[in-house]
Amino acid sequence: MATNKRKVGEVHSANASREGNQRDDSKDVRGQIKESDKITLDRWQREVEDYDGNIALRAGRQVGKSTIIARKAGKFAALNKKQSIMIISATERQAYLLFSKVLTYLHDNYRTWIKKGKDRPTKTEIKLNNGSIIRCLPTGLDGLGIRGYTVDLLIADEAAFIPESVWPAITPMLATTGGKIILLSTPMGDKGYFHDRFFDKDFKTWHINAEDIAKQREEPQSSNMLAHQDREKARMSELQYAQEYLGEFVSDFRRLFSDRIIKKCCVLKRTQRIPDRDYYLGVDIARMGDDASTYEVIERLPQGRLAQRESQYTRKTLTTQTYDHILMMDAIWDFRKIGIDAGSGSLGVGIFDWLIKEPGIRHKIVAINNLKKSLDSRNEKYRRILKEDLYDNLIALMEKGKIQLLDDEELIECLRAIQYEYPREEGRKTMVKIFAAQHKFTDLVEGLTRAAWLANQKHINMSIYYF
Repeated sequence: MATNKRKVGEVHSANASREGNQRDDSKDVRGQIKESDKITLDRWQREVEDYDGNIALRAGRQVGKSTIIARKAGKFAALNKKQSIMIISATERQAYLLFSKVLTYLHDNYRTWIKKGKDRPTKTEIKLNNGSIIRCLPTGLDGLGIRGYTVDLLIADEAAFIPESVWPAITPMLATTGGKIILLSTPMGDKGYFHDRFFDKDFKTWHINAEDIAKQREEPQSSNMLAHQDREKARMSELQYAQEYLGEFVSDFRRLFSDRIIKKCCVLKRTQRIPDRDYYLGVDIARMGDDASTYEVIERLPQGRLAQRESQYTRKTLTTQTYDHILMMDAIWDFRKIGIDAGSGSLGVGIFDWLIKEPGIRHKIVAINNLKKSLDSRNEKYRRILKEDLYDNLIALMEKGKIQLLDDEELIECLRAIQYEYPREEGRKTMVKIFAAQHKFTDLVEGLTRAAWLANQKHINMSIYYF
């Protein structure tokens, strides 16, 4: 079943739906509060929880940074009256991840303190009986949605990914309260507000290395974490691994799509198909797991201009379901061409083979092989793969104002997360590696690059195209 990615899940909390006859104990003194959770904290987590001041926490993946900050935020709200806590991130989805952990912590430890009825928790607010309130808001590209609030504690999740243009709208919220800031993030490059605050004397800082944490955990968790890190180290470049798991500020990384170019291009709303128009579909096919299969629709307009009209994704779908979804979308949009990664070892190979047997659609299918070498005019191989050609095509269209994209926060997040590096020299040519920072899924952009590539080509008369 296709999921329209504009839909955001609601907060589902056990206490939010139960009125019950529980005692209102919001006036209990601290000594009477007994926490029910049995979590064992690392030493650095205890230090962070106990520290009262501005915090900058940079860490690798899966070390427990959001867990401890959720506890800290929940305790601060419960044990201090009439406090305003705000959790922000670049997107609503990311902000909600930490917000939901705060709600779970409060439900497990301060359940009767959470307001009910008309004031019960929503997907953006938690109100407590002591007058404290916790809000969850995305910053977007300019911070307009968070202006005007007064805050006692500001928590910025994945702070390195919040656009630089947003911070001037954030810091005034603390001016009248003398409030505190908590920044937590995996690094993204070696520049920006988060990087600078980590070296600011007004911030207490922690640098958490995922390998060190794995070695300190009990078995079997320690072995499981180390085995996973070994697999990731083999898959990633040395610099990539240093940023994502060791929490290092890496100077050799650059973002591929700037905030300026994203803001300029991501301006459209979704529209329905108009007959007799030329539409192209780019598909990125995922495994039966956490990755998403994405379907990006682009219309070719006069004078070679392009416009994105739809973006969908499905999760944990079988190959047959992905195949059916492509057929369903073609029945709606009547695509000119459909681009699928069908290189050796690609998950798209099987679906490609099925589609080219469909009489009504086979002439539309294009195999776009991300791993195939490009050839120059003398048939000499470049040391770059077609994936870079696809990304170069998209960014050139964006820079020249020849493509407009959907104003969709998940697409924007994916564009902002894409980085590149030059891992090694090979003669006079350089290998360029494109990847997503902080395990952001790039599937949306992968599909988008294929649709833009097809829509921007001068096609020759072939039933099936192999790039």
